[in-house]
Amino acid sequence: MGGVGFIVRLMIISLLFSDPLLYFMAAVSIVLALSVHEYAHAQMADFLGDHTARDMGRLTINPLAHLDPIGALLILTLGFGWGRPVPFNPFGIRNKKWGPAMVAGAGAASNLLMAILVGIILRIGIFSNPGLLRFFLKFIQLNIFLAIFNLIPIPPLDGSHILSAMLGRKAEAYHMIMARNGIFSLFFAILFMMYFGVPYIAMPIFDLIVGAGIF
Repeated sequence: MGGVGFIVRLMIISLLFSDPLLYFMAAVSIVLALSVHEYAHAQMADFLGDHTARDMGRLTINPLAHLDPIGALLILTLGFGWGRPVPFNPFGIRNKKWGPAMVAGAGAASNLLMAILVGIILRIGIFSNPGLLRFFLKFIQLNIFLAIFNLIPIPPLDGSHILSAMLGRKAEAYHMIMARNGIFSLFFAILFMMYFGVPYIAMPIFDLIVGAGIF
């Protein structure tokens, strides 16, 4: 399963000069979110009976095991990129129909869970330092963005595997249509996030998690 990171401010490299601290916070947040995202894929596949990821050393949160060099470079410059796909054998999974969808959905679920857990911590008021507060707010935001983006049902995003399980025998025709559109489908996914996913889905979830009192 491949993880794709996304943030609203595409030219994230500009933050390195205008707001270096925010750039560092965003970069660290994306790396951590991607690492947990890919680990969740590996953990779910392992739980369902396929140990391919474990055998390849991917059953870890260590970012070095999950970051793709080109994908990481794009993340640190343009604000979107990808992690190394977690390999798994669908024939080794116990649940042949829904197993691949569960492996795919585990990534987004892990990002939403992290966002919720950190949001609870912030609501409790454990961290009062403005710098830490700023970092954790950015961390929550980016985890939500990553989860929503990956759930878009367009290959190679994780949402496509979930939709395939739901379509059953019609999944092959769906993938053929998506394959013909190629890069245009992914471009549409980015536009969807910019003009709908972020303002109407991700940000309301962010506001719900952190609460108005956190600002």
